[in-house]
Amino acid sequence: MRAMVCGGAGYIGSHMVRGLSRAGHDILVVDDLSTGHREAVGNEPLKQLSLLDGAQLDAVVKEFRPDVVFHFAALSLVGESVLDPLRYHRNNVTGTLCLLEALQRHAVKRLVFSSTAAVYGTPASAFLDESHDLRPINPYGTTKMIVEAMLAEAWRAYGLRSVSLRYFNAAGADAEGDIGESHQPETHLIPNVLRAASGETRLRVFGTDYSTPDGTCVRDFVHVNDLVSAHLLACDYLQRNDGAFRFNLGSGFGYSVKEVIEAVERVTGRAVPYDVEARREGDPGRLVASHALASRELGWTPGMSDLDTIVRTAARWHKQRRY
Repeated sequence: MRAMVCGGAGYIGSHMVRGLSRAGHDILVVDDLSTGHREAVGNEPLKQLSLLDGAQLDAVVKEFRPDVVFHFAALSLVGESVLDPLRYHRNNVTGTLCLLEALQRHAVKRLVFSSTAAVYGTPASAFLDESHDLRPINPYGTTKMIVEAMLAEAWRAYGLRSVSLRYFNAAGADAEGDIGESHQPETHLIPNVLRAASGETRLRVFGTDYSTPDGTCVRDFVHVNDLVSAHLLACDYLQRNDGAFRFNLGSGFGYSVKEVIEAVERVTGRAVPYDVEARREGDPGRLVASHALASRELGWTPGMSDLDTIVRTAARWHKQRRY
């Protein structure tokens, strides 16, 4: 299989490249390296370009002729999207439009899209499934919702088969420890707890007065390698099914901020210093996935998404990170 991985130098994208490589597929990474890391791609071929560069993108698709495209390329900082929404719409929506136009011109018929639980907004139920209303509360989530709608229209009009995978909290790192999560700035909880445990900084805990067992936010963490397995299953699914599909990807379990802190202390043997601050606007107390549809349709079961495995692999990467 010939697989083009857009955003393949990023956190989840680079793990996808690793998974495709292990499975013996031909790979081309497309990334502008604005937030990704060349080192994360290893020896796989990389074309450095923005999806907004329609002419270059068209030439790459024409030359490589992928059987499937995995689309991870997006800006993804929620707070930044609020401050600069037009930049997010241009990058995430217009960039995807350029990609879809190139795929249409060169008759590429399968795409797996990196979506997000942010399309749901504030949850109205304890476990979110795909029937939940889409009410994003930030521009980042809105851009992903728009792309999902574009994909549904592209299937009806052009026959482009697609799967949109709505991640909850991607976490962890490859077991070999040479690729992992590295953002600037780092906004995700587990890397920041590990930074605090190593003495680099103090953790900021936003709110301890939620209606949860210990008062801190509860989130669903899913190991990045479990996401990779879901993408591979989604690719196979599109060989057998015609349409534009959407699936949640989460562990189905919720862990509080304090439980994550305790797990990091347990795995690393180090105390995590933290300061309690006020709640952040828009942070729901609980956000946990139902992945029943993905399990039934894709045959997907998360196998590495228990909290200690996530923390242990992330800690190994953090200790020896190379980029």
